[in-house]
Amino acid sequence: MSQFKSEQEAAESGVYMRKIQSFVKREGRLTGGQAKAIEQHWPTMGLEHKDGLLDIPQVFGRVAPLVLEIGFGMGKSLVEMAKNEAGKDFIGIEVHTPGVGACLSDAAEQGVTNLRVYDHDAVAILADCIADNSLARMQLFFPDPWHKKRHHKRRIVQPEFVQKLRSKLAVGGVFHMATDWENYAEHMLEVMSQAAGFKNQSTTNDYIPRPEQRPLTKFEQRGHRLGHGVWDLMFEKVS
Repeated sequence: MSQFKSEQEAAESGVYMRKIQSFVKREGRLTGGQAKAIEQHWPTMGLEHKDGLLDIPQVFGRVAPLVLEIGFGMGKSLVEMAKNEAGKDFIGIEVHTPGVGACLSDAAEQGVTNLRVYDHDAVAILADCIADNSLARMQLFFPDPWHKKRHHKRRIVQPEFVQKLRSKLAVGGVFHMATDWENYAEHMLEVMSQAAGFKNQSTTNDYIPRPEQRPLTKFEQRGHRLGHGVWDLMFEKVS
């Protein structure tokens, strides 16, 4: 059980939580295919928070640059990236179990072997399972923008969280964010520009064009047609 009585109380304490109720409700929507994928592929691709600090070379059977994605949704772009960047190892974190099932199914179908997933809260995984200075890249794509002003403090990109990420990135490692909410992009830019130990990779000191490594989603393609923007930010850990 959480030590906080409500999500609001947790947010006010600077702790990142999903809305527990909506998570439980969404939990029940596993399709047969997703449930089967979890049953079949969790033993080889699933990681457990309770196992503690990861021995990465043991998990992947090699030493390679490590990429971590927080909140991969249904996992389509994560699987595509892992397939396209076979020389890197990928770990995805997601609390929406149907998304985990979809991701495992997709990865198995495409023969992707350099991907592992957690079905758990990202803050706990970072604190307990990921070694300091171990990540080549950290990815956060289209997180919940909490667009009402009074909810902005619930956004995951906050100074305290960013410093937790910094401790996990290797020097030279990159924190890559993307959002389709301009106000959240501005918020990310403000937080990251003030964050100790990071340098913006943008030549104009704001946003970057979408890098090739981040696949264009169907949602994004539709957004482009409707004239909606997407903002990518990349900040390198320099110390």
